[in-house]
Amino acid sequence: MKIAISGKGGVGKTTILALMAAALRRAGKEVLLIDADPSPHMAETVGITDLVGITPIAEMKELLAERTGKAEGSPFYNINPKVDDLLEKYMVTKDGISLMVLGAIQSGDGGCACAENTVLRRLLTKLLLNPSQVALIDMEAGVEHLGRGTLAGADHLLIVAIPSRSSVRTAEKIKKLALEVGIPKIDHVGNLVMNDDDRKFLAENLDPTPVAFFPDSRNVRQAERKGESVIHHGDDTAAPMDALLTHLGLA
Repeated sequence: MKIAISGKGGVGKTTILALMAAALRRAGKEVLLIDADPSPHMAETVGITDLVGITPIAEMKELLAERTGKAEGSPFYNINPKVDDLLEKYMVTKDGISLMVLGAIQSGDGGCACAENTVLRRLLTKLLLNPSQVALIDMEAGVEHLGRGTLAGADHLLIVAIPSRSSVRTAEKIKKLALEVGIPKIDHVGNLVMNDDDRKFLAENLDPTPVAFFPDSRNVRQAERKGESVIHHGDDTAAPMDALLTHLGLA
């Protein structure tokens, strides 16, 4: 199964995905985390402390140009670049969880980064081919990734929302675009829920109603502030995580 997660910036999608990876690993699943956020920090979230050797592939400009065969100033490039060797070379593993940091192309000049995104999409497709794995994809905040088609191949999209109007509006926009690009299954997940009022707000303003509501966890917040992995501090998220995995058929 390939599960992607998205939402407005700051809603906690990376934390929820890291906690999900840990829960799946404890259940004996083979887990692959794919960090496709332009500001990736999944490695630190799951406890990988040696960050010096981790460079998002999206930032490897020479490598991307070489794989697409695109000459500077030329509009032509290879639409089927070789990427198989990159999978093993740039994948890291921690406590049985494999991580591939893709990042995302950011075009500061407003121009098209089609060639570079072709490599990332090709890598993403290859990473999602193994039927024995549960692949978890941490997408960038907002909706840009849907416009670029980088969610192709995902079976399920989880849209994280917190109890705020702006978060709900972004969640609904993401859902609309996800339906347009044909993602088979879409669900909402509530986060930073402090009380019944928060739960009610999300339930009444999101369609479908969130399949799980995660608390505003003090333990997780403290771990993040200390630069520690959150996956060992999520005791108060166990019940909603069980609900989420049961809904996904992974419990």
